[in-house]
Amino acid sequence: MIDLERVRAALATVRDPELDEALTDLGFVASIDVDGRCVRVRLRLPTYFCAPNFAFMMTADARAALEAVPGVGRAEVTLIDHHASEEISSGVANRQGFVETFPGEATEELDGLRRLFDAKAFLARQGRLAGELRRRGLTAVEIASLRVMDLPESDDKSTYLARRVELGLGTSTSAPFLVDAAGRTVTGDAIEPHLRFIRAVALSLETNASFCKGLLATRYRSTEEAIA
Repeated sequence: MIDLERVRAALATVRDPELDEALTDLGFVASIDVDGRCVRVRLRLPTYFCAPNFAFMMTADARAALEAVPGVGRAEVTLIDHHASEEISSGVANRQGFVETFPGEATEELDGLRRLFDAKAFLARQGRLAGELRRRGLTAVEIASLRVMDLPESDDKSTYLARRVELGLGTSTSAPFLVDAAGRTVTGDAIEPHLRFIRAVALSLETNASFCKGLLATRYRSTEEAIA
């Protein structure tokens, strides 16, 4: 028998690539239905015209996450109320890539775009941690001198380390905290500009996530309609 809580937990690992927030936290999960060994999930987005590439990634990632849940023999993920709902839902169901799903329109797969947003998410998480360290009274130079082992334990730290792993960056306790998305240590005159930049990235993601939640609430009257 499929554990519904495990299904919800699996969906909570799937993120909007642009916002770096879980689909469940954003209210993008419209429904979950368990029938024997089959799980059916419907996803919804803030607007009818949300970018098809992001919608495709979320739909495909949700299916992959569900298929990893013990007991699930079949996972069906359907995107609803979107201008490309039929194409995306069908493409993901048939395990097609983005180009095959949109022949004549898409010219490349989404690996490069995913990498770009993984880097942005990493910098945003670093920016949130740096902001907290500033509030604790650390100077820019002191922040730049920190190692992973020096970071205070928090959910932000755990997520930051997870984003480092996604980019293939080191997560040893002696690894420097302040690095760019390529893993280069930020030092000297580059410290202050880097701290300003990552804080701006963090604020941008937080603002966009808030905006999307507002659009979703307006579109569907209330985010309470989300069940996960």
